[in-house]
Amino acid sequence: MPLPDHALLDIAAELLPGISLTGAQHRKGQFHDVVAVPGVAAVRIARREAAALELPRRTELLFRVAQLDLPFKTPIPLGPVATIDGRTAVAVSWIDGAMHPKGSGDPSKLRGVLEALASIDVALIEDVLDEPHAYAGRGRWEELLIEEDVPRLPAHLRGEAQRRVSAALALEYVPASLVHGDLAAENMHWSSGGDLIGILDWDLAQVFDPAIDAACLAWHGWQAVRQAVDGDTYRRARVWARTFGIEQVGAAIANGEPPSVIERYVESTVKWLEQDLGQVI
Repeated sequence: MPLPDHALLDIAAELLPGISLTGAQHRKGQFHDVVAVPGVAAVRIARREAAALELPRRTELLFRVAQLDLPFKTPIPLGPVATIDGRTAVAVSWIDGAMHPKGSGDPSKLRGVLEALASIDVALIEDVLDEPHAYAGRGRWEELLIEEDVPRLPAHLRGEAQRRVSAALALEYVPASLVHGDLAAENMHWSSGGDLIGILDWDLAQVFDPAIDAACLAWHGWQAVRQAVDGDTYRRARVWARTFGIEQVGAAIANGEPPSVIERYVESTVKWLEQDLGQVI
């Protein structure tokens, strides 16, 4: 893990006064730079204006989620959002544990995560949640993916990408519930004994189809997901999962990334689609 540069360390030092930053690590996400101080805290620093504008709402969401008596830990803000040297940042509590090994998982524990999310009274947090498709364009999701994302792909993959988006749009309505929106492996911290300790990164939390979260759990293997949810949720999860790699390009476009960065996401999406289709690159 790379070390933070001096500018990031200065921001972390101001938000974590009196705390040694020896051993601090730099984790670069799509929207934030994170100065991780293992066992102590994480300082989230917005990389672009859009993320900076969202940080106060997302921080208030963390305050609220921490009060919901969930069966796992969530990051707790250690202070208010601050702007330091032109960067918007906040410090949050550290959550121990590690990501789960790929391709394995206890379906009953995965089911427990989804049930805990579904049980939350969204009225308590609705005003600080994001919109459906928060990752890639929100209300512009369809337009962004079909009109700006798909045309960037090679001709032989455009039809497949458009079919995947259209299949998701054609899914029938289901009762909405709280969706974390990013139950990726790195956002779920487990103990060495296989118990879930905590869930990080609630930035994309929204009220939407819970099959989105089921699809994110595919890191544990689709067989585990199949055993964790009912048949209809599993079917919808497979449909949503087929759009995830396409969304990455849309997210980069919506985030205002430069053309060179967008092109890297296009290359990644092409590789993902061709591997998914079993084609030879």
